[in-house]
Amino acid sequence: MLTLDLPTFPVLETERLRLRQTTLDDAQVIFAMVSSTTVMQYIPNPLATTVKEAEDYIHSLDERMKNDECINWTIVDKASGAVIGTMGFYRMKLQHYRTEVGYMLLPAFYGKGYASEALQRLVDFGLNDLGFHSLEAVIYPENKGSIRVVEKCGFVREAYFKEKEYHNGKFVDTAIYSKLNY
Repeated sequence: MLTLDLPTFPVLETERLRLRQTTLDDAQVIFAMVSSTTVMQYIPNPLATTVKEAEDYIHSLDERMKNDECINWTIVDKASGAVIGTMGFYRMKLQHYRTEVGYMLLPAFYGKGYASEALQRLVDFGLNDLGFHSLEAVIYPENKGSIRVVEKCGFVREAYFKEKEYHNGKFVDTAIYSKLNY
């Protein structure tokens, strides 16, 4: 079984981005994302209606990280210092050396290469530093932008599930993309 030894929270950097631990100071930006119909269009969670829900989400991430269930980062633009999104390993299955990756960005930062830049750093960290054997992304097939992001980072489609989830009043298909460590 994979064991994680993270005495301090790992801060990751790319040319333009810094990925750091999510804190309660990020609650307003998290709320802006989880209350946005644009951001949440392909994420099967209800829209948040209060900042307290964002704060509760941050607390839940902290709890889940303590239990080795996830690791979540806030993505910061190094040039401006602006928080632009979040990214992390969710549904970690340490016994199988596998985890799911997930991310969300504020819409103002779509289409600028930030998601793929951050994801590539996360992939490198997960496979090379933490020792995961495989990473997966669960994506709605209509989410062409996210598919481009994962494919740019070397993920390939592994599976396709018809009407797997119920979201926004309808059953939706999901596709599983993965990247193996070799």
